[in-house]
Amino acid sequence: MAGLIWGGALVSLIGLSGLFYCIFKVARAKRSAIDDEALKAVLQSIVPVNLGSLLLSVLGLILVVIGVFFG
Repeated sequence: MAGLIWGGALVSLIGLSGLFYCIFKVARAKRSAIDDEALKAVLQSIVPVNLGSLLLSVLGLILVVIGVFFG
């Protein structure tokens, strides 16, 4: 069960790094002097990455909880 816990922690960290990527990408886009349409395009392109990262984080935490529960 230790492999399940560590694997879940790794998956969760990958998802967390994706969330940080989204945060930095949006912050960089807001700081730059682009017009509203370009900013909207950047935000729309980052939404799937953000949702995928959230999914990975949740799945990783679920694996950790299952590993702790059965371990």
